[in-house]
Amino acid sequence: MFRGLGWKRNYLVNLIYQDGVIAYPTEGVWGLGCLPESLSAVTRILSLKNRSWKQGLILVGSSIEQFAPYISELPHEALAEMERVWPSAVTYLLPDNGYCPLWIRGEHSTVAIRVSAHPLIRDLCDHLNSPLVSTSANPSGRPAALNSLQVRRYFGSGVDCILPGELGSSRGASELRDISTGVIVRAATK
Repeated sequence: MFRGLGWKRNYLVNLIYQDGVIAYPTEGVWGLGCLPESLSAVTRILSLKNRSWKQGLILVGSSIEQFAPYISELPHEALAEMERVWPSAVTYLLPDNGYCPLWIRGEHSTVAIRVSAHPLIRDLCDHLNSPLVSTSANPSGRPAALNSLQVRRYFGSGVDCILPGELGSSRGASELRDISTGVIVRAATK
């Protein structure tokens, strides 16, 4: 049962604002996160994962309003689609309007965003008043962590904080849909 971040909330918010890297449960796998504006924290995450910046990263938030700068040029129909589906384990690829940092979108012309259904992520993003980077907690080529012990085995002290909590009810990484075409780029794991 989710009890919120409690007394740790202020510590976590300060840690993240100081370019911290955290590990946390998501809807289906454990994730690594930081503020999207923090190039140094994103660089640390990519190094921990042995992942190229070119692949891009997902952003998660607690509300569609947190993504206002990213969605400012989307058609009404696209916004209505996202509002209908969220919060959930569905990530949308949307055209980059020029706001997204290169280290988040990678070599893509799109940015990946999701309003999470996970209460811990929602609580943290509410208090940060910001989305977070969200990438699976695993070195490239290894299975995504399904518990905090796997996170610790993968990354040791490379992560500043591992949040306590449980995965949501999804199995595996989030579904990835292209908002412009409706194509499912990555299906949800069944």
